[in-house]
Amino acid sequence: MTTPQPASQLPVSVCIIAGNEAQRIRHALESIAGWTAEIIVVLNDDVNDGTDKIAESFGARIFRESWKGFGPQKNSAVAKATQDWLLNLDADEEITPALRAEIQRAISEPGAPAAFSFPRLTQFCGRWIRHGDWYPDRQTRLWRRGQVRWSDAQVHESAQVNGTVGKLHGELRHHLTETIDHQIRKIATYTEAFARAAEEQNRRVSGFDLLTRPGWRFVRSYFFRRGFLDGWQGIYIAWMTAFYTATRYAKIRAAQAAKNPSR
Repeated sequence: MTTPQPASQLPVSVCIIAGNEAQRIRHALESIAGWTAEIIVVLNDDVNDGTDKIAESFGARIFRESWKGFGPQKNSAVAKATQDWLLNLDADEEITPALRAEIQRAISEPGAPAAFSFPRLTQFCGRWIRHGDWYPDRQTRLWRRGQVRWSDAQVHESAQVNGTVGKLHGELRHHLTETIDHQIRKIATYTEAFARAAEEQNRRVSGFDLLTRPGWRFVRSYFFRRGFLDGWQGIYIAWMTAFYTATRYAKIRAAQAAKNPSR
């Protein structure tokens, strides 16, 4: 049963999963406080920096759970929601006033789609990235309860929608405060997860893939998607995307070679 809410609030449950995010989560909570009926925060069980106290000060319901991977953790938060609509938010993101107004209109219309996507605008090394592979970076984050399940992927989880997806145009702002060194460390983690998933699916990668795919990702990001308009950050993002692509395919090739040493 849907929990009733004051007239000024929308029937929306905001679902957040987080680790130690005391330095970043306040902006996210401020952007949804007061106009959403429910805030659910699922914290890793080892969180110890006061993230829980900050979330509680905004009226959030707090749950501590062991880390299961991004997809399963998000599904756990979804299962706790009580409102008609669900909104997924990361600790380093915030809903802009324009997106808030658009959400209010969208969910009040009769016959609204099962879910909505909207563009995510990321700040990287002091610049808002408006081109390349990082924009518009549409995210399906708003849906009717029961119409979305997150994939079980450990990283790069996706929203699996049962129905149509409408498009909103207000931006979700992503305050990426991680350093370049941290971005590089993430490449190791994410490519390892990609390689494991490829092995489970028995996916094959050829030398031609390794030769062509990284270069194409750079060309697509920097030239076709106009990453050059984002200054030196656009150049770096294009190269980082190419390197990430090369690394994940190289790891799959390495696993194939380990199974068949003669090839």
